[in-house]
Amino acid sequence: MALLRSLSAQRTAISLVYGKSNGSVAVAACRSFQRDRRSGSEAAAPPVAAAAAAVAARGGDGGGSVRYLHSGDRPMQASTVVQPELVTSTDALKRSPHQNKPPPSAGTPAGSPQRDPLDVSFNDPIAAFKSKTTWELMRAYLVYMICSSEKLVEHNMTLLKLARNLLGQKLFVLLMKSSFYGHFVAGENRHTIVPALERLRSFGVKPILDYSVEEDISQEEAEKREVESSVSSAGDNKDNKEEDSMPQYHVDKSFADRRYKVSSARTYFYLNEATCERNMETFIKCLEAVSGATFGTGITAIKLTALGRPQLLLQLSEVIMRTRKYMEAMVGGEGNVLTHHKTIKDLEKYYASLGDNKNVKDFLKNVTSDKEGILHLFPWSGIVDEDSQLSDTFRVPDPQTGQMRRLISQIPPKEEEMFRNMIRRLNTIVKAAADLDVRIMVDAEQTYFQPAISRITLEMMRKYNKDKAIVFNTYQCYLREAFREVNTDMEQAKRQNFYFGAKLVRGAYMDQERARAQALGYPDPVNPTFEATTAMYHKTLSECLRRIKVMKDSSEDARKIGIMVASHNEDTVRFAIEQMKEIGISPEDKVICFGQLLGMCDYITFPLGQAGYSAYKYIPYGPVEEVLPYLSRRAQENKGVLKKIKKEKRLLMSEIRRRLMRGQWFYKPKGNYVPI
Repeated sequence: MALLRSLSAQRTAISLVYGKSNGSVAVAACRSFQRDRRSGSEAAAPPVAAAAAAVAARGGDGGGSVRYLHSGDRPMQASTVVQPELVTSTDALKRSPHQNKPPPSAGTPAGSPQRDPLDVSFNDPIAAFKSKTTWELMRAYLVYMICSSEKLVEHNMTLLKLARNLLGQKLFVLLMKSSFYGHFVAGENRHTIVPALERLRSFGVKPILDYSVEEDISQEEAEKREVESSVSSAGDNKDNKEEDSMPQYHVDKSFADRRYKVSSARTYFYLNEATCERNMETFIKCLEAVSGATFGTGITAIKLTALGRPQLLLQLSEVIMRTRKYMEAMVGGEGNVLTHHKTIKDLEKYYASLGDNKNVKDFLKNVTSDKEGILHLFPWSGIVDEDSQLSDTFRVPDPQTGQMRRLISQIPPKEEEMFRNMIRRLNTIVKAAADLDVRIMVDAEQTYFQPAISRITLEMMRKYNKDKAIVFNTYQCYLREAFREVNTDMEQAKRQNFYFGAKLVRGAYMDQERARAQALGYPDPVNPTFEATTAMYHKTLSECLRRIKVMKDSSEDARKIGIMVASHNEDTVRFAIEQMKEIGISPEDKVICFGQLLGMCDYITFPLGQAGYSAYKYIPYGPVEEVLPYLSRRAQENKGVLKKIKKEKRLLMSEIRRRLMRGQWFYKPKGNYVPI
């Protein structure tokens, strides 16, 4: 788009590692390629391919010795070098969305791409930090030292504001870029982050981009906004016993500040529709930035609460849970509609006592089913495809009278319009992602929003994931229902024939969820222990892998299920790798990828990327002053994972010491890896 056209022209610097007598051939090939480029020839072979062909014809290296690439300066097995050394500049952003594929010299270099052996104990400091300068290692060590201090972390926002007042704007920004900001944030805008994205790519790692700006508002202001935007102008029926209201899906002032007891998730508070429009535009700019720098391998993270009024998500979530209760009362047992394996004929028998009832007939016409049974009681596609009214969509026949009754309270026309606006914004974002060949990862949020978020996201998958996975949902494995929800959604994707994408995380809202459940009197949705959460994560991941293997063994497209293992827990990462090997899923199948936050667990991410696994870093960016709330959360989160910090500090110090002893004070990272 405008951004993509405005950036500088593409510039790719390619260097070849030659044997004794192939230099002239390669140089001639380079000159030929440059002539063809100037004359506009589309069929010109890249110089690397020509040089590689010459080398191959001469028996490997033109009669000289074969040279190898190594990790650091230690000998270890690696691929023979007959490939380009890739340095793609910001100019790559100039390509149009439909040309956003790597050129032959970038995506498919001659010979095998460089791959390093993977140390699954994740104890190799060279592999972990070869992408960092020595100064960056020292800065990382300093940041982790500060994160290890309970008092400094506890008062970090106060200290940051004090430093800003004492130092002034310029010195404060310089201090931040030399410490926390520089470590955890990639840059201030979509232009300045490009070098960081390129360096990641050269070391086999891809980005998930997130514009991490937040309003620094008071608790009082947050509560005021949340309460006002979470209650319909028609009133809140949570105290109406006749409505059998579910307290979980209604705002409570005690928990209206959704940042309460949350350290690792960004929070949006609704102000007005114009703010939601600006958020949409920001997400699209993220897509454009990712598209230009990643050749179709990048991802952008979004939150649905940034795009609309939270009241609508609360009401839709309550509808979904009411639908489950209605189905459970109808057929017995627990679970959602799909898991009951009932057919239209079963429903007809259930309503038989009502006779020839027009309401029932009209209702049954709209029930979604296939040969295996009922999928949905309502035409869910209407929430993303049509101008249907929520108040009219979610109605069911009363089993006693046959009269249609709403499962959602009456929504005023203005709020119906707000819901359509939220869906329009999401449609606009996902369509832009599809056009730009970038994937969308919809973040998980609190359980009282999540049923609506998951349902809307699944409908976006059904609409856009027809040929490949564009839209991914996020599942929090600390929830008791995680396995069932993932399994059900994969089954829906299978039966409705669309690609399913999922990011598996442990979760971000545990303390808040437990406190809220206890205060409002509904069952705790969170697993009781850390071990139970790990078991849930591994069980869910195993089921995903099992389904992938079934498709692969039956010659179906195994990529119809794509899973991101988003975890900082190295035991979980190891478990995933072992399971992949055990059932015969290779990194090249491109169905499993791994993800960690920028500035955290580099000792996991980079060895994975350099060994040929699909590895991602979650990349925040934004102006220094406006990402301070994000930096505060990162400090809080690191305080809670001291065991990981201890290991990362040990590996950092080991690599710093090694470089200083070997005189590599001014080490310059230079990667030659191609992300899977």
